[in-house]
Amino acid sequence: MGTVEALQEALAAEHAAIHVYGTLGAATSLSATPELYERVSLAWAGHRGRRDALEVELRGLGEEPVGTRAAYDAPGPYGTPEQISATAALLEQRCASTYAALVAATSGARRRAAVAVLTETAVAVLGFGGAAEPLPGLGQPR
Repeated sequence: MGTVEALQEALAAEHAAIHVYGTLGAATSLSATPELYERVSLAWAGHRGRRDALEVELRGLGEEPVGTRAAYDAPGPYGTPEQISATAALLEQRCASTYAALVAATSGARRRAAVAVLTETAVAVLGFGGAAEPLPGLGQPR
């Protein structure tokens, strides 16, 4: 996979993450589960920032960034705090997979940035109760 293709896949993953986190945020409660609400809100904001940065980077390369889809499937169920956390962990694992591919397809500053995001997603998986992996993002479905 080339650099541009890997950047586009990472951007597509960020679009999906933003959508799903919006759904998860609507299923959480600031008063009933404030820590989960805060984690979901921070994750949503982080993915928005990464999406914006990827769009700028792709445009800087002369490429048209991939757009959002009309709809995304939110893996679920996500009616309880435990289910919301499990869905968020799965979402972060999927994002880790795209950033692992971006690490493999890039070098220099781009690779360092992709490694940093891969690390962030691996930590987010743990924050949502997911399991630690020796090589986050490898072997996970995209």
